[in-house]
Amino acid sequence: MGVLEKISEIEKEIARTQKNKATEYHLGLLKAKLAKYRQQLLEPTGKAGAKGEGFDVMKSGDARVALIGFPSVGKSTLLNTLTSTHSESANYEFTTLTCIPGVIEYNGANIQLLDLPGIIEGAAKGKGRGRQVIAVARTADLVIMMIDATKKDVQKELLTAELESVGIRLNRNRPNIYYKPKKGGGISFNSTVPLTKTSEKMIQLILHEYKIFNAEIVFRSDCTAEEFIDVVVGSRVYMPCLYVYNKIDQISIEEVDRLARLPDSVVVSCNMKLNLDYLLETVWRCLALVRVYTKKRGEPPDFEGGLILRRGCTVEHVVSICYIPAIYILLNTRAGCTVEHVCHAIHRTLVANFNYAYVWGRSVKFCPQRVGLQHLMCHDDVIQVFKK
Repeated sequence: MGVLEKISEIEKEIARTQKNKATEYHLGLLKAKLAKYRQQLLEPTGKAGAKGEGFDVMKSGDARVALIGFPSVGKSTLLNTLTSTHSESANYEFTTLTCIPGVIEYNGANIQLLDLPGIIEGAAKGKGRGRQVIAVARTADLVIMMIDATKKDVQKELLTAELESVGIRLNRNRPNIYYKPKKGGGISFNSTVPLTKTSEKMIQLILHEYKIFNAEIVFRSDCTAEEFIDVVVGSRVYMPCLYVYNKIDQISIEEVDRLARLPDSVVVSCNMKLNLDYLLETVWRCLALVRVYTKKRGEPPDFEGGLILRRGCTVEHVVSICYIPAIYILLNTRAGCTVEHVCHAIHRTLVANFNYAYVWGRSVKFCPQRVGLQHLMCHDDVIQVFKK
């Protein structure tokens, strides 16, 4: 029996097993086996087959955005509209057969936009070259899921399930679980919070399924067994996702209003070029990019060539949540853009000779303000660095 057959059998057994207190351990073991077989499917250990046309595209620009969706939802039309790159678009499915990159120039930043071929249901199992498409999506900083607004939420649910099955977690936080394998000493289990979604016995059963008999585990939040499996596997990718509903010119105003109010969602019409400016603004905020201007002594700031830096937008170790229309951005203030990052962007030897800096902008109480290396910068700040 191959890996696909084993996965199918386990999925059928999970579907027909009733969920209650008596079957929770059995379901936990089935989910652990399912995750292990799916990992084998993504990373086969046998000899590679014949090489085909790959989707590898060199990462360039300040950030990378991947377009994912079913065929004929408007991905190529969006790429042609937002960038100067031409991607063939027509009224039939699978017009795009390979990865086509484009560059969005916005707020002085170059954002790489990848038009990936349309995927179909079962892409995680290799149907329609879906595995290659999903592999490219794992390298992106942001996923734009293109959805046909006339199909409501069916495509969103199917695509989310496909990405979840290959280890891509959309708009979710990494589980706050400390896990470290050891060479001996057995399994050490502790929790700093009451556990209501799993138990120590369940954790031990999952570890035994993975042939792990010595490890240290500390639960710092009330996580589920599936989240612990993600920590054990260790290859899960947590990234932000923006759901873009296209073809809103073909549905009613009431339906457009409903879709626009959904979390992490934007409604557009690529053919009629409706709401594309708001889409670009939301993508900029999702990527958490910061533009910082530099200033030399005795000269005005250089507003022509600003530095584009990452503000530390991540779904790991969330410290605070900042609300932006249509999407919640998770910000890690400890990993924000500091003066030290600006100095590294200017020149790699500047930090060693750094004395202090003057900053103008929203990050300071008065202008100019003398700051050190750990000062957090805001968008459109001006900085002047002084060396020793």
